[in-house]
Amino acid sequence: SASMSQACSRKLQTATREKLRRLNSLRGREVLPGEFWDVVAVTAVDGSQREAYELQIREKVERKELPVGVQYKVFSDPPGCKIGNGGSTLYALQHLNDIYGKALSNMRVILIHAGGFSQRMPSASALGKIFMPLPLGNPIYQMLEFKLAMYVDFPSQMKPGFLVTCADDIELYSIPEEERVSFDKPGFTALAHPSPLSVGTTHGVFVLEPRERSSYPEMENASCLCFLHKPSIDKMRDSGAVCANQNGLFSMSDIEFVYTDSTYYMDFKTAKSLLNLLNELGPLNCEIDAYGDFLQALGPKATMEYTKNTANVTKEESGLVEIRQKIFHLLKGTPLNVILLNNSKFYHIGTTSEYLFHLTEDEAFRGELDLLSSAFSVNANENFSGCCIMYSVLDPSCSVEAGSVVEYSRLETGVSVGGGSIISSCWVSPGLCVPAGAFMHTLCVTHQKQISFVTVFFGIEDNLKQSVASPTYLEELKLFGLDLAKCLSHWGMENERLRFSGDASSCSLWNACLFPVCSEQQSSFSASLRMLQAILSGSTSPPPRDAALMSMQDCLQRKNLEEMLKLKRRLHHDINVQLGM
Repeated sequence: SASMSQACSRKLQTATREKLRRLNSLRGREVLPGEFWDVVAVTAVDGSQREAYELQIREKVERKELPVGVQYKVFSDPPGCKIGNGGSTLYALQHLNDIYGKALSNMRVILIHAGGFSQRMPSASALGKIFMPLPLGNPIYQMLEFKLAMYVDFPSQMKPGFLVTCADDIELYSIPEEERVSFDKPGFTALAHPSPLSVGTTHGVFVLEPRERSSYPEMENASCLCFLHKPSIDKMRDSGAVCANQNGLFSMSDIEFVYTDSTYYMDFKTAKSLLNLLNELGPLNCEIDAYGDFLQALGPKATMEYTKNTANVTKEESGLVEIRQKIFHLLKGTPLNVILLNNSKFYHIGTTSEYLFHLTEDEAFRGELDLLSSAFSVNANENFSGCCIMYSVLDPSCSVEAGSVVEYSRLETGVSVGGGSIISSCWVSPGLCVPAGAFMHTLCVTHQKQISFVTVFFGIEDNLKQSVASPTYLEELKLFGLDLAKCLSHWGMENERLRFSGDASSCSLWNACLFPVCSEQQSSFSASLRMLQAILSGSTSPPPRDAALMSMQDCLQRKNLEEMLKLKRRLHHDINVQLGM
């Protein structure tokens, strides 16, 4: 019922407030032994991303945004082929073992998977999803401290080992006051959330011992028979994963549900055996999934069948089946304990549309987190209902329509932003109008040894990953729903051969060289906006004369990290001055 669901939401809100309060009391303070994580480890996709993460974490510690006296470590995947978050987990364990040796057996470590180019959320590509801002807290929260807040109660209830989690999801849960989520059993212990069956098809699903239920406590411990990775609904039914929802399970209205995965813990002994496996395997040459490939080996009913199923693997690798079988034999018989968080919610914020929805529209989410419409911003007044302004300076005469997010930006006199858009790290000149449904993001790059700026623009719904085999198939790529060949004609570029950066056999919006390189942040935004307006209005507006054109992929390879962080610091300073802080 609606009132039941509201009561559950209120419980989540109260529990979340308490966790945020606890983390706030630790921000900028030296933590006591055993009070917090010994190590906060973050994974990165390569050396350049690692450097970006390290610089940002150092700055956050200096600004008292994170607890002090904790070891913050960033580990990058080795160069070469993709190894997946499972591969990253194995290498992170190895790095930690190299650094701490024997001492590691007494440490509590949180391992946050944050590697990747964030192609579905390009505003986070340069600086990382783990540093996405959220509109709450003072100083304003980023995803990193939000994750730390949600798990703030865990370290003190945990035997030495590793908590494995992802950078772009948020789990909210409430438990009875006298109880604790504890990680003190051998093997793996996973958090589980009741979800509709449709959600189960894109997640991991736990199969539990069948039992009769008359009511549901907020939290209970169970042991898992086996784990299914992204199963079909038929597979869930055949495996006995589907639970009947008798007399109302907290905020679940569906008559049936499954328990899906999120974050899990492994004790030190289990981690140690995975580490031995890595030494035995030698350098990895395929993608391993930290959920599918580890957890499917667990539980008394686990079978080897999954090791041969490479249907949802990006590149079928002959090596993968062999590695999965080795992991299976190594982990077989390891217990998989599950903590059923019956009043919990799992939110994913990995795409531009999810970001917009959760920050501007989703009343439940905004209520549970106490999100603001404006955080750490100047002149973000009541004209902006239904949108979200963070870390920005706006002129009082600006207008931003509902459903839009403005972050790390400056908007001058008379600027208007249409609904459902994302404006990220932009400096928008007076009087400009940004259309609805637009994604615009300015990156700082080094071009011909000069500091330069590129503003990329896409439609919120555009698929940057979709690729065609060669530039002859341009019309299959859609920018704002218009085929790319048509867009080129609006920019007077129909007679030139469009360049694609990187691998020539894959042409996508991600590596299409469309965006002009400019010498200033403001002129960069204006130039790109003119090109965007031309395709939307059907007029012609070529890019600035003699401007080099870059792709999003180019921008990341040539990003000028120091300059981007310097611009953020300047913005931070200006906001503080204007807010009189």
